[in-house]
Amino acid sequence: MQLDTIGYKMDISEKIFKKLAFDSKKHLQLGKLLSQIDAFKGSWQNLEHKDARYLKELRQLATVSSVGSSSRIEGVTMTDEEIGKLLKLVKVNKLEKRDEQEVVGYYDALQVILEHYRDIGLIERYVHQLHGMLLKYSSKDKAHKGQYKQVSNKVVANYPDGTQKVIFTTTEPHLTQGEMENLLNWTNNAIEKEEIHPLIIVGTFVYEFLSIHPYQDGNGRLSRLLTTLLLIQQGYEFVQYISFEHVIESRKNEYYKALMQGQKDRNTEAEKIDEWLTFFLECMINLTVRLEEKYTTFSKLKLELNDRQRSILAFITSKQTTKIGSIENSMPNESRNTIKKDLSFLLNEGMIIRTGAGRGVQYHAKDRK
Repeated sequence: MQLDTIGYKMDISEKIFKKLAFDSKKHLQLGKLLSQIDAFKGSWQNLEHKDARYLKELRQLATVSSVGSSSRIEGVTMTDEEIGKLLKLVKVNKLEKRDEQEVVGYYDALQVILEHYRDIGLIERYVHQLHGMLLKYSSKDKAHKGQYKQVSNKVVANYPDGTQKVIFTTTEPHLTQGEMENLLNWTNNAIEKEEIHPLIIVGTFVYEFLSIHPYQDGNGRLSRLLTTLLLIQQGYEFVQYISFEHVIESRKNEYYKALMQGQKDRNTEAEKIDEWLTFFLECMINLTVRLEEKYTTFSKLKLELNDRQRSILAFITSKQTTKIGSIENSMPNESRNTIKKDLSFLLNEGMIIRTGAGRGVQYHAKDRK
């Protein structure tokens, strides 16, 4: 692993070089994490070419999870199930609630990235456009979407109970344009020169972007969208099949703590981002473990179940909790005995859960995240 940034002439290069000047122990730790991620990347690419039958469905599931997790990090309270239903009805729904506006905006921007990542350069115009998409449906954000901030802002952690906590102060508005230009130039130059591992570049970009906090609102969500864009562009295409945002949501406190570790010394000689990069790479490891487990389980389910069993499992999953009578009504051409046999198979395989007794028996979906 090479973290040397000497050779870049811009002032930001010197600043980032100092932030990446870690001791040998940290270099070794980061190197091991990078090797582990890249080993998975190689094995996944082989699998992807060999067997792509389930990837489309995996990506659909990951997309809903990503939208939900990234939105909840910023205070949205909708569940993945509610978000899935909303996205199916969005064409006929008028988005009056703030949560719904944010969810659909994130979904639209993510879809553009997943479908057109080859054509989206890391330049100011495209970053502005993605920000505009993100806030497209938000009536209160019309005045500033796609434009750098005009008023000072802070990074604030939002919690489910409605409380907030200031994490750190960000770049002042009059400095934002210049700092963003420098960051975009540094990132593109670093990617082109290939002197720094691409994951270190991406992790550094995300830290600097969040430190600048260039927009009045939507910075956290946009940083996660740009993370997905850059990772896919750098060959880590597996991130589209499992939710990186869900990993961040499950480690939300660590996420803010890692940012604060560097931010407390922002713009001083003491500023280091080793804890942030460690956290970022550990999240990538979490991602690979989850994807491997999910793909194995998913492919096993698809191989073992016949069409009727898959229909029953899909029905139970959509309802979360249901009774055999409801399943019968959804499958009028199948006998009760046949459905009972299928339910027994699904139970024995651990794919569903049964509670109650007699007429009170209910079947529940298991969490397959």
